[in-house]
Amino acid sequence: MKGGMKDLTVRTLSGAVFLVVFVGAILLSQWSFCVLLLAILIGSQIEYYRMSTRAGFSPQVFTGIVCGVALFAINFLIFMQFGRTREIDESVSKAIYVLMLYVVLILPTVFVCELLRGKTNPIVDVATTIGGVVYVVLPLSLLCYIPLLLNGGTWNPWALLGYVLIIWANDVFAYLIGSTFGKHLICERISPKKTWEGFAGGFTFSILTGLGAGWLLGGNLWVWGGMAVVASVTGVMGDFTESMFKRSVAIKDSGAMMPGHGGWLDRFDSMLMSAPYVFVYLLIVYN
Repeated sequence: MKGGMKDLTVRTLSGAVFLVVFVGAILLSQWSFCVLLLAILIGSQIEYYRMSTRAGFSPQVFTGIVCGVALFAINFLIFMQFGRTREIDESVSKAIYVLMLYVVLILPTVFVCELLRGKTNPIVDVATTIGGVVYVVLPLSLLCYIPLLLNGGTWNPWALLGYVLIIWANDVFAYLIGSTFGKHLICERISPKKTWEGFAGGFTFSILTGLGAGWLLGGNLWVWGGMAVVASVTGVMGDFTESMFKRSVAIKDSGAMMPGHGGWLDRFDSMLMSAPYVFVYLLIVYN
């Protein structure tokens, strides 16, 4: 009993600190938001590569992180320019040109670096290295644009928090309702505790949260409601994806970033999967 109360206290305190830091970084400035995403990026990539190593592969950890930071930096500069001008001008065009150079030059460097390593399984190692960039960095880079798309091209931290609250509502209520009423498992092979009842609860409350955020921010409720649907469904897929990775290497948590909560990937798996889909959804809606 004492151990359970101690664990609950640790989870509560670490969760409160995380909430203050996360929300504070978003509301303070675009640069503090950048630092927050960089921390998530590097921490998540390290955990992904650690799991890959545990699975018997040899990813290029340093090269992968450098490629990831470079991709994020380019996208953040584009994001900053959009936030000032609301339109594509010469500076943004140059940034997009640099992004193209990144794809043409930096990513192939992973293949060149593999030549120098002399590992026995280079195909898998290169794929694993680039996989860390695609799985972690691409979603975090696209996350920058979501508040701009929701707010007519200008930075609005509250719009971003609205999206984040949708993800959190989905996770929290899926857990609460699933642990209380859950009986029908979704996919026991990957996650033996996730139920359809929990999915329905998270789905419902994420839509309510999206509509509430849209109403408070004066946004289009149809757009916000649709975004909540996309974020909820793909967020669950993100949770299952990380569970699949962890189960394949027989670990419970991806890391120990938050006492009582697990690692970076444990906290942001839903967001990593949902951000690209939400980004595409908002592009379609507003174009």
